[in-house]
Amino acid sequence: MKYDTNFKSVKDQVSPDEWAARVELAACYRLIDQYGMTDLIYNHVTSRIPGTEHLLINLYGLLYKEITASSLVKIDVEGEIIHKPDTDYGINKSGYVIHGAIHKARPDVKCVLHTHTRAGIAVSAMNCGLLPLSQTSIRFHNHIGYHDFEGPAVDLEERERIVEDLGEHNALVMKNHGLLTCGPSVPEAFNLMYQLEQSCRSQVDAMAARTELNVPGENVLAHTAHLYQPGTRRPYGVLEWPAMLRLLDADQKNSGYPPYWH
Repeated sequence: MKYDTNFKSVKDQVSPDEWAARVELAACYRLIDQYGMTDLIYNHVTSRIPGTEHLLINLYGLLYKEITASSLVKIDVEGEIIHKPDTDYGINKSGYVIHGAIHKARPDVKCVLHTHTRAGIAVSAMNCGLLPLSQTSIRFHNHIGYHDFEGPAVDLEERERIVEDLGEHNALVMKNHGLLTCGPSVPEAFNLMYQLEQSCRSQVDAMAARTELNVPGENVLAHTAHLYQPGTRRPYGVLEWPAMLRLLDADQKNSGYPPYWH
């Protein structure tokens, strides 16, 4: 079986747009690892290759910190592999069941993230859902969907229900499962996941303190949530992205792993 992680560069074999998309997505995988949102080899981040209906997804078996631009797999929205590295690693069916459905139904979505974090799973198991307890979590007030657990996401029929429960939102709590965010770009989808994860962590901490919780009034909640929507002030994630790449570049020197841009 061929399970090494030394993949040849595909930079000269793909278009400049595809290569840029590959580098950006590989950086996103590294950032998910950087901020403690990984789950062994599980979960996925997908992005659409500009000007095509093809998606990029990770090989099933790599750590997020091992993922590079050249290790990503090109698939269509139905999960058929268009191109992948010369390896026995494949892709996880759940990846395209969940992600492919959203990419297919939402042409405005260019990137989808899905995580199984300790705090995200905890909040996904709470009947109260995500509570508006902080400025960070209020961002999601009336701007997040909920999807009931149906078992591991391998049933193609579940795709319609996932899309319906997400609706026009860019964030979804998959009950008893985990978190999902999406957006018009990789930086925006990553930023939304980072904020959603922080919201879940602070909620778990606040509830663990076993004290009465303070929730602002509805007028404050609605006003605050509005200020964080993409068209109100700025698309959150875009300004932050170059700083995120500088963080990765600085850490790369001592990581022991191939650079994400390989």
